[in-house]
Amino acid sequence: MAERRSQGGFDLHTHSSFSDGTTRPSEIAREAAALGLGGFALTDHDTIAGWDEAREAAATVGIGFLPGIEITSEHDGRSRHLLGYGIDPGARGSELFSALDEVRRSRLQRAQEMVRRLSRDYAISWEDVVGDGDARTVGRPHIADALVLAGYFPDRGTVFERVLHPGSRYYIGTYAVATRDAIRMVREAGGATVLAHPAAIRQRGPVTDAELRLLADAGLWGIELSHPENRESWLPPLERSAASIGLEATGASDYHGAGKANRLGERTTGEEIVARLRERLATPS
Repeated sequence: MAERRSQGGFDLHTHSSFSDGTTRPSEIAREAAALGLGGFALTDHDTIAGWDEAREAAATVGIGFLPGIEITSEHDGRSRHLLGYGIDPGARGSELFSALDEVRRSRLQRAQEMVRRLSRDYAISWEDVVGDGDARTVGRPHIADALVLAGYFPDRGTVFERVLHPGSRYYIGTYAVATRDAIRMVREAGGATVLAHPAAIRQRGPVTDAELRLLADAGLWGIELSHPENRESWLPPLERSAASIGLEATGASDYHGAGKANRLGERTTGEEIVARLRERLATPS
C-alpha cells in the first residue's frame, strides 16, 4: 500500500498552471524539495507542456522528477481518469497525441458553450475565464475561478456543487478516450498507466473488480489507492483486487495549488514502487 506523507516519498499526481492548477511547475518542484519529498510527477490534464520546466526545476533543487499526464477517459459510460507516466515526447505523431489533441479541442468548445450559458445568469465573459492563460487548457475549474473572482461563490468547490455539476443546466459533457484504448496508446508511446482515484467520493461507486481486471488485461500497471478523495470504506475490496491481479498501489495528493484543499505530499508513493515504475518504463512492453 502506498505511504502517507513519508520523508523521501514521491507525490505522483500534481497539476500546474499548464492545466487546472494555480502554480508553475517550478514552484511545485521547490515546494516538494522544501517538504523533503524525494520527487514528484507532473500530471497535467491531457498535456505535457509543463514537463521541461518541471524537469529543469527538479534538477536545480535536487529532487527526482517523473514526467506524467492525466488523461480524460471513459469506461462503460463512466468517467475514468488515467495517469500516464514516462510517455516519449518524441511520439507526437502517435495515436495518443492525436487523441489528446481531440480531447483539448473538445474541452475548448465545451468551455466556450458553458460560459455562454452561464453568462445569461452571471456577469462573466470568455475573457474573464481565459485571462492571460492558454485557452486550449481551459476547463470547468477555470470557469469556477472566474465565478469566484466575480464574487458569486466563495470557492471552486461551491461552484462545482451548485452550477457546474453534471446535472446542472449549464453543464455539457465532453469527448473522452475509451480507457482501454488510452492504456494501449500510452504503452505504445513508451509509458505506463495508473488508474487515478478509483474510489473518489464524487463517484457513484468504486471501480469494480470486473472492471479492474479488464483494465489490467489491457495493460494497466497500477492503481492510485492512496488519494485524499478516495472514500476509505470503498478501498478494502479494491486493495484485495489489486493485490490478486498484481497491480502496483500508488499514492499521491492530486495537488492543484490553491485550486483544491489537497496539500502537496499529503499522500505519497514509496521509493521502491517508484523504482519499479522506472524499471517498467525502461523495459519495452
